[in-house]
Amino acid sequence: MTRLTRFTRTTAFKLSLLYVGVFTVMSGFLVVYVAENTDHLMSEQVVQSVDSELKGLADVYVRGGVRDLVETIDRRSRHPDASLYLLTDFAGNALVGNIARLPTVVLEEADGGLRRVRYTRLGQNTEDIERQAMVRTFELRGGFRLLVGRDLGDQLKFSNLLANALRLWLVVIVLMGAITWFFVNSRVMKRIDDISATSRTIMHGDLTGRLSVAGNNDEFDRLAINLNTMLERIELLMQSMKDVTDNIAHDLKTPLTRLQTRIEIALRDAKGEEGYRDALEATLDETDHLLRIFNALLRIARIESMAPGTVMEPTDLNKMVAEIAELYEPLVEDEGGRLETEVPAGLYAECNKDLISQVLVNLTENALKYGRPIEGDLVIRMSARLEDDRVQLSVSDNGAGIPEKDQDRVKERFVRLEESRSEPGTGLGLSLVKAVARLHGGELRFKNETPGLSARIDLKPAEPDGSGSGNGQDGKTGEKRS
Repeated sequence: MTRLTRFTRTTAFKLSLLYVGVFTVMSGFLVVYVAENTDHLMSEQVVQSVDSELKGLADVYVRGGVRDLVETIDRRSRHPDASLYLLTDFAGNALVGNIARLPTVVLEEADGGLRRVRYTRLGQNTEDIERQAMVRTFELRGGFRLLVGRDLGDQLKFSNLLANALRLWLVVIVLMGAITWFFVNSRVMKRIDDISATSRTIMHGDLTGRLSVAGNNDEFDRLAINLNTMLERIELLMQSMKDVTDNIAHDLKTPLTRLQTRIEIALRDAKGEEGYRDALEATLDETDHLLRIFNALLRIARIESMAPGTVMEPTDLNKMVAEIAELYEPLVEDEGGRLETEVPAGLYAECNKDLISQVLVNLTENALKYGRPIEGDLVIRMSARLEDDRVQLSVSDNGAGIPEKDQDRVKERFVRLEESRSEPGTGLGLSLVKAVARLHGGELRFKNETPGLSARIDLKPAEPDGSGSGNGQDGKTGEKRS
């Protein structure tokens, strides 16, 4: 009973009932309309046929009297059609015709009016079977009575055929409604139940649940794809929040403990003003380091919470790369290396200029810190090119590279490889690059060259906006700069 109640409350059941009701009413109206109009048309044909017969017999009676009328009716009565004739004398005795039995009142009321009667036809095996007809009765001179009519058998058969068609159609409508309900309940409701089940799984804390996609690209597939994209976004944000919490709990514990230890040592062992000043300066350096970590974490969190396409505009990559290169070229030269750029003129990308500039800065600083070759001078190259309908923006060096097994791990927060722990840093630079790349619909990828490492992200190409803000060529546009 509970299962039946559940089915009757579903949208599929209500839609099926509505479908059956609407089509039943429409079909009934159509069949009744057709039946009534057909019956009216056939009745008019009967009346016209009877009137035509009467007119012909009246002409015969006027020209030849009763004798010719009897001969004409006798001749016509022998034809096995739907026409009916009967001529009686003043005593009611039948003189000629093809009617065996008829209600006497029909002959007594010989007023010429059209009426429906039941009769038995003469000269057939089914003479005891009553049939229906439309007749007119007239009284002639000498007490004679003339009846002319038309059998309604064909009209009644057609009416019965329409009635049977209506009953059959109603049965078909009910079956179609049942089939529709079964289809909707087994297919559509199953998809809805899957969505409900997945929603319950997510509400219980499992954000990895996803809606099934049948692959036929219907409205449920499109809904499932959009919801899955939303769930992936929510899972990413929740995971980012968890990562930030875990990172703060684990990776900041050491510097905070170190900060506390230095303060305790200063309070216990510092001698004089100079000792306290050194302790305060060391503490200040440690707090600056902590603030940089917090600021980096907050910026990554803000980037990951931004919707894709936020504050995007056509950006001249040639100009932007030239500005970053101009800023870092002296630093690279101080390290005994050189900085090269290779960006085609007029190459634009749909991006957030500030974030992409930060990406170039982070990747360049990484190459400057960790991309030194064992032998020879450091070479850092910033380049961009259009490839497979995406703009590939990369920073490469000629150092030792990153082992393939560690290339995914270094993108995580606070991850620093053993060989880089001697260098200053927080381990958050590549995490920020990864977040920016995802915001722009791409990802951060590494590729070991021979020698060196190439770090690249891909952006959506764009056309110049025509405002002139992305232009400003300095005469070196499109050239290889070193």
